[in-house]
Amino acid sequence: MRWGALLGRMNVGIAALLLLACQTGPEMLAAPVTGYNHTSAAINWFSVNGAGGGNVGPHQGGGSQVCCGVIPRHWTPGLRAIVEWERDPDPYSSSMWLEQPYSDAWTKRMEAKKRQYARHKVVVEIPRYDEPGSLKVHFLPCNEVRVSATGITPGYPGYPYNFPMSMPEPEVCPD
Repeated sequence: MRWGALLGRMNVGIAALLLLACQTGPEMLAAPVTGYNHTSAAINWFSVNGAGGGNVGPHQGGGSQVCCGVIPRHWTPGLRAIVEWERDPDPYSSSMWLEQPYSDAWTKRMEAKKRQYARHKVVVEIPRYDEPGSLKVHFLPCNEVRVSATGITPGYPGYPYNFPMSMPEPEVCPD
């Protein structure tokens, strides 16, 4: 056999191995974390499976991403996420205070306000995705949360949750 033919076969073999390597890739992928707050409360901070998210104002979201959570390349049934967050039920109250900002009186009042913050933790299912994307966390009234990990953006066909940004909040939440 000639050297040229042998080298040609080796190049085909190497190309096949490279193609196979590109298809298998890692099983877990880094995923930016984005929050969507559909309530009138502020989300001071949140995390998904320990990966931090930023703060999200009332009826806001989607604008900023924090890196990074981890998701499987391929969705599997029963895929879940642990979401933790801190909620400020009255985010604009300090703008009405008469105390000089950062004075002793203001600081004391802020400490009392922070005692009204509520911390929550839930486990939620992540719906099926064909193409992985960022971790998108939706904060809903009554401390409900939904998480998606699809490459589809909210508002587009195929996205699993298309909630309005401003959702009505009931007087009493169901148990």
